[in-house]
Amino acid sequence: MPFAHRLADARLRPPRPSGGGRRRPAATLACALATVAALAAVPPAPAAADQAAEAATVEVSVNAGVGLGTIDKAAFGVNTAIWDSHMNDPEVADLMSAAGVGVMRYPGGSYGDIYHWKDHTAPGGYVAPGTSFDEFMGTVRATGSQPMIIANYGTGTPQEAADWVRYANVTRGYGAKYWEIGNEIYGNGHYGSGWEADDHPDKSPREYARNVLAYAEAMKAVDPTIKIGAVLTTPGDWPDGITGEGDSADWNHTVLSAVAGTVDFAVVHSYPGGATADEALDRANRLPGQLREVRRQIDRYAGARSSKIGIALTEVNSNVQMNSRPNGLFAADTYMTALENGVFNVDWWNTHNGPDKVGSVDGDTDFNDYGLLSSGGCVGDVCQPAVNTPFHPYYGLKSLTKLGRPGDTMVASSTSDDQVSSHAVHRADGSLSVMLINKDADATHTARIDYAGFTPTTQTPVVHRYGRGDTDVTRVAASTGGVQELPPYSITTVTVSPHSAAASVGAPGAPKVTSVDSSTATVSWTAPANGKAVRYEVYERLGTNAQLLASSTSTSATLHNLPPGSEHTVNVLARDADGRLSRPSEPLTFATTAPRDSSCLVNYRVDTGWGNGFVATVTVSNLADTAINGWTLDFTWPSSGQSVQSSWNADVTGSGTRVHVTDNGQNALLAPKGGSTATFGFVGANDGANPTPTTFTLNGTVCRTS
Repeated sequence: MPFAHRLADARLRPPRPSGGGRRRPAATLACALATVAALAAVPPAPAAADQAAEAATVEVSVNAGVGLGTIDKAAFGVNTAIWDSHMNDPEVADLMSAAGVGVMRYPGGSYGDIYHWKDHTAPGGYVAPGTSFDEFMGTVRATGSQPMIIANYGTGTPQEAADWVRYANVTRGYGAKYWEIGNEIYGNGHYGSGWEADDHPDKSPREYARNVLAYAEAMKAVDPTIKIGAVLTTPGDWPDGITGEGDSADWNHTVLSAVAGTVDFAVVHSYPGGATADEALDRANRLPGQLREVRRQIDRYAGARSSKIGIALTEVNSNVQMNSRPNGLFAADTYMTALENGVFNVDWWNTHNGPDKVGSVDGDTDFNDYGLLSSGGCVGDVCQPAVNTPFHPYYGLKSLTKLGRPGDTMVASSTSDDQVSSHAVHRADGSLSVMLINKDADATHTARIDYAGFTPTTQTPVVHRYGRGDTDVTRVAASTGGVQELPPYSITTVTVSPHSAAASVGAPGAPKVTSVDSSTATVSWTAPANGKAVRYEVYERLGTNAQLLASSTSTSATLHNLPPGSEHTVNVLARDADGRLSRPSEPLTFATTAPRDSSCLVNYRVDTGWGNGFVATVTVSNLADTAINGWTLDFTWPSSGQSVQSSWNADVTGSGTRVHVTDNGQNALLAPKGGSTATFGFVGANDGANPTPTTFTLNGTVCRTS
């Protein structure tokens, strides 16, 4: 990792870099149904000296028929570190269990690439007493969780990793399922910044990929049931998009092109940063686009095997004002945002970490400490509370136990105010929970919840809250008048019971694409495990609304009239004999192709990138029998964070996500049958992921792409 986070226990020397924030080179930073319109929010009144202001009512939409996936047993995780002398305190197991933690990651960030499990050493780093693998597994078992283990890539060997698998799962019977190959190996100096130990003479992504295959072969020879994870860069974060010296592509494309046929999950990390925790809370909005781009990359190289490859966010923290109240909101919001966007595991950095500097946030002393729990350390004469005292992010994580548990179904939700975020879960017991996070530091908001695909009873909802004045996640009285009060800087979870019995048929199996072209797609699924379905319906997600695309009495359907080069997310629901709809299947996202037969051809190529910017070249060809004299090209950015900064050989303008290009006069003539081409380029910027546009229109005609 870029820098160490100091454990302030006087008995410990400062650890080596261990996982946490980011320090990046300065050079890299330089370079169908319509959604219901949101009600306009009335500006909040000025806050009184001792009383928060009141804001306009927030309209919350929840649709239980739009499924976002099932919460995995590994969903809620935390990091642990062998330099932490308190990692195996008995209180830790109790606190993690109470917070619903299902995964504990070991041996701790960058320490994973210097740690040798056989003799429990980390040359160049500090190893605290009582932190051996067996002692760690004692805490894992006491918590009721499972381990996520970093196999030493940087200074280890495939044989050492295979021996660890044998000891863990054959000798000791721990059943350790998830194994990452190294930590942040792209930080080994290959791109100019190095914090990760890597003794391989060749530090390129192709060498990492070659060794991932060797590690996987050796480790699965011992236990073929384990899952192997490969390290990727997070789209839009350094060094994403950079092609290193001697490489033909960036890290992700090089690694995935080699290992997509072997690995079981991809590993990414997220530290959005910003000047304050509030800023980081807002920057979490980049995460869905980043995770979608990871999935696109996996789809590209894994093909039909893509659905077998998961995504794990094995380190996350805001990277600023870490034990503050807004970072507690960030924790709850980020865990659910990641899970709703296809991640099966999220691990907070860190259980304990230690104070770095003293500040004040929202009336609390902030130690800039990445830990969920206090280490009991001091900065000067200012000391933290007693060891294992929870900080605000711990309660952000614990709040999720009131929203959902493994096996529950996440469903679509949205709000009319960007100061309030929402997450919804249809629980296995039939109830439905909605988490509302008020990110406004000054104003109390009131929320009115509208349910689709679910009819709640008239019983008073069960409400839990973590806000100012609360010392724990606390059950509170529901507000009256059909709305729920959301205090400033608070997490409020509302749970309602169903009015009527559920469908007698379960959710269909996860749909898969069996064929796709430019305008149609055929999807298939397995029948529900329980009950008898009389009909299936395929719905496309449109925000919190859904559009019926097809119905079928069999377990497949063909979807027609889809735009070329477009992405679609669908769920399949079953109807029983009484006409009741089941819960939604797991979601499926797929893209139609560009037209195979078109009178024009466009090639879009990213020549170079530096994380938050890039240079692209676009080539346009006319395949028609007649010449074109004067042309325009239109395309849409897949991400709202993409834009054009400057261009050459064409006039390139943008409005929102739309880009309009006109010839420069000298390249206006396009000869027939591909006899000539027009090429232009531009410098682009990307705040977050930088996916490739999929649909290009030349003089109104949708083109083929290459």
